[in-house]
Amino acid sequence: MTAQTPKLTPKLIIHGGAGSSLQGKGGVATVRTALYAILDEVYALLAEGGSAKDAVILGCRLLESNPLFNAGVGSVLQSDGQIRMSASLMDGTAQRFSGAINVMRIEHPIEMAAKLQSERDRVLSDEGAANFARELALPVFNPLTDKRLNEWLQDRQNDFERTMANVVAEEQPASSDDPEAGRGTIGVVALDGNGEIVAGTSTGGKGFERIGRVSDSAMPAGNYATKVAGISCTGIGEDIIDECFAAKVVIRVTDGMTLAAAMEKSIAESTANKRDLGAIAIDATGSICWGKTSEVVLAAYHDGTTKGDSLEAEPVSMSVAV
Repeated sequence: MTAQTPKLTPKLIIHGGAGSSLQGKGGVATVRTALYAILDEVYALLAEGGSAKDAVILGCRLLESNPLFNAGVGSVLQSDGQIRMSASLMDGTAQRFSGAINVMRIEHPIEMAAKLQSERDRVLSDEGAANFARELALPVFNPLTDKRLNEWLQDRQNDFERTMANVVAEEQPASSDDPEAGRGTIGVVALDGNGEIVAGTSTGGKGFERIGRVSDSAMPAGNYATKVAGISCTGIGEDIIDECFAAKVVIRVTDGMTLAAAMEKSIAESTANKRDLGAIAIDATGSICWGKTSEVVLAAYHDGTTKGDSLEAEPVSMSVAV
């Protein structure tokens, strides 16, 4: 299909997780470089008339391919030493959600979520997801990295005292007084030239979790979109699920709140409830927004004219770009 000239200025925001620290300027520079390279490639697709869905799939694929982030390559290991990944895609115009839960041995879980958009059964897990991967003839792929394996081996020696892995692969190790420095997924939200909004989210989990644990990333709690707004979340999956964060923000926008007000109210509630999370969002007017209760959310955006990011924003704050 030939791309058409966008009627509206496309908007794009991506994230690579959230956490408590980037361990200094070296970490910030590394993450910013990675995010901006992906941002440029995906926005170019939108600027040429590409669809929000194609942009979100591309953005998630690129983030999944970067071992800096906890999705696809570089995913963390669960308690049994296996990698199980989850991803979801939501088309806001069709208001259609699809997702893969705890899928193994594929490179891009977002591809499975995208293929499920046209299926009658649109959320598959474990064995069902594995069977669907074979049906799609997705190549068998091992996403394990030496960093993640060594991390798991070290924690096994410590009898898995930590409750999760350092899911942001920083240049420097987590400090001894903050052994759980990372929280992570990846996500993309796009508004295309036709005004369509799509959100996608992918994760390798929190690391060391029980076999069968399900994250928010393949639920509307963590990834949701309608014609009015789209949200992708990151952080502690259980916290995001308890808040039903993504759907809550979109519903508030639907009920008449601005995106900024809906995000601010939802973040305030999450802070009061001692949740650990972050989120990125775009609405149908083109507003771009992120929010966080954690100190850092690894977000970067392109509004058609300007690029920016949240990497050095104040702790427990919310920022908006229009």
